[in-house]
Amino acid sequence: MSQAWVLGQRALREGWRTPEALLPTLFIPLFFLVVNVGQAAKIFPGNSTAFLHGQGYGAFQLPSSLLLAASFGTAALFLVEDIEGGYFDKLRAAPVSRASLVLGRLIAEGAKALLISAAIVVLGLIFGISIASGVLGFVLLIGLTALWSCVFVGFMQLIALKTRSAAATNSGGLIFFPLLFLTPNFVPRDLLTRPMEIAASFNPVTYIMEALRSLILQDLEWSKIWPGFAVVVVAGALMLALNVRTINNYD
Repeated sequence: MSQAWVLGQRALREGWRTPEALLPTLFIPLFFLVVNVGQAAKIFPGNSTAFLHGQGYGAFQLPSSLLLAASFGTAALFLVEDIEGGYFDKLRAAPVSRASLVLGRLIAEGAKALLISAAIVVLGLIFGISIASGVLGFVLLIGLTALWSCVFVGFMQLIALKTRSAAATNSGGLIFFPLLFLTPNFVPRDLLTRPMEIAASFNPVTYIMEALRSLILQDLEWSKIWPGFAVVVVAGALMLALNVRTINNYD
């Protein structure tokens, strides 16, 4: 773990030197939040819409913005730079565990996700959104968002390792948009059409979104929270195993 931490510190310094990369990560999710609330807030008034639990529609949409912000990771693009510059080959030749090569960048990505998601939630609180699950709910909300960021960026690193191309890696990030829109993004799952409900039920991002939404709209409803954490744990283990295997077979 000490090796991963050293590599994570290097990745943090990379991010610190490119602060402009954080602007889209913050601006685009907030833009989608404002647009979606502006379009649908009158359709779902907080005082008469049961699934809002007395809050405004912005509280319902906030998880979508958090997941979008968490899926703008730059770690995979930095990895491509290392591959193109030959530094990644030096790391592979060094006595460093393959898992540390993966986890180092994910540590930096998780730290960045904690910062960005906390900023978005605080902005939401300023504009009247409340976290019904309290302080613990706030911590779980930010933690789950950061974990998802690590998982998603880890899969992006797989694309970087396979293609060794910045263009292909950047395009691979677009896969998140189908995943996002095949969730109960605008209404709860039970209000979706049957085909859309089936698609959403097979989409792992659905359970993360519902866990985040539960933390915002309700007190600690563990039956809705634990599936979200289960998804990131299982997906994270799969991601780490695939990354390590890809690095071991790298030539």
